[in-house]
Amino acid sequence: MARPLPSRKHVKSEPASREHAREHAREKIRDQAREQAREHSPRAPELPELDRLIHERIRLGIVSALATNDSLSFNDLKRVLKTTDGNLSVHARKLEEAQYISCVKFFEGRVPRTEYRLTAAGRRALAEYLDQMEEWIRVTREE
Repeated sequence: MARPLPSRKHVKSEPASREHAREHAREKIRDQAREQAREHSPRAPELPELDRLIHERIRLGIVSALATNDSLSFNDLKRVLKTTDGNLSVHARKLEEAQYISCVKFFEGRVPRTEYRLTAAGRRALAEYLDQMEEWIRVTREE
């Protein structure tokens, strides 16, 4: 009696499962090679963890500008940082939520004005961030 042919579904899945097994084996070999390289390479220097909240370019610009001024208006910051209204407001809000800056809104005559100041917590966070960056620079120059 003739043997039935395998269904198409079975024929297609078999090579896929073999390919999956081969890819899994290749991945395992790559992982082993990475581990061996780590074991035999000289130990990388430990670098300090950077404050990710301040490290972003616009937020670092905001905090730095406010560190050298008593306060700055929204328009002053926008001009100094060369950014858009939306970009500045999003980043300023993140710093405000972290209590690194304070925001006061008021009217000058009939014109709305938003003014920002660096808080004590923001000043400490900036000082710590600068110390961390100086450590990164020191370690990098030693290599």
